[in-house]
Amino acid sequence: MILFVEHLSDSSCVLFFNSIDFKIRTIELDGRRIKLQIWDTAGQERFRTITTAYYRGAMGILLVYDVTDESSFNNIRNWIRNIEQHASDNVNKILVGNKADMDESKRAVPTSKGQALADEYGIKFFETSAKTNLNVEEVFFSIARDIKQRISETDSRAEPQTIKINQQDQAANGGPAAQKSACCGS
Repeated sequence: MILFVEHLSDSSCVLFFNSIDFKIRTIELDGRRIKLQIWDTAGQERFRTITTAYYRGAMGILLVYDVTDESSFNNIRNWIRNIEQHASDNVNKILVGNKADMDESKRAVPTSKGQALADEYGIKFFETSAKTNLNVEEVFFSIARDIKQRISETDSRAEPQTIKINQQDQAANGGPAAQKSACCGS
């Protein structure tokens, strides 16, 4: 998914941490600027303990596998278990099959198998190609939209943390509004 970030060099930053790729990309979504922080571990087993720490703060996770490598697809269930253990319950997830541009003869994971796994977990599914840019932008905009919607729904359901007291309430309870001011006459 590096391609997505590199398209806008003026709004991106690239840092490398021992093969963990960290990028920032600012996008415009529904008239608002949204900053995406993208952590790419390339699914490497040696980063599993590090990635669990990042799950806690993640708002969205893209589970990417290589359609020409069945073992990367089979590993998705392990990653989902890790996410369920370490991420917040409502983290948005999308399953992504990459290298969709490859010839059918090289494909090890059919589209239907990817879609079936996504359906099993109740998450969205895309096939992408970093080489041809197929669906790359769509995946990132989709997860950004999903996160934005979830946050909006959570905010609208949240109970207010303050109590509003107006003059009528105070007057009824004998508060300051019930007493006349000495400066304004009685």
